Amino acid sequence: MNIDESYNKAKKILEKYNQTHLLSQYEKLDNKKKEYLLNQIINIDFDQINKLYEQTKKEIKAEVEKIEPISYIEKEKLTEEEKEKYFTIGEDEIKKGKLAVVTMAGGQGTRLRA
Repeated sequence: MNIDESYNKAKKILEKYNQTHLLSQYEKLDNKKKEYLLNQIINIDFDQINKLYEQTKKEIKAEVEKIEPISYIEKEKLTEEEKEKYFTIGEDEIKKGKLAVVTMAGGQGTRLRA
């Protein structure tokens, strides 16, 4: 596909989603940057972006029956293998759509750190 065909395809996509402003500075770009921009536009899944945006408008209702403290683990005392294990568990739970709340607190002079 040549650059003119790419431009027309990108423009058509942007018109469909009311995003033609993304091409407002197109003429100021060199050919390499034009090609890059058009490729980016053509490969964006605008339908998915719209679906995700619409989901941000939905109210999330969490069914909380009981809130209770849980045991804790000091991150500094974990081995790299244990850190990876807990990271994977957390990632899997997020993929399932589950939520968690983490509260960090301490005594005087405590600093939060990652």
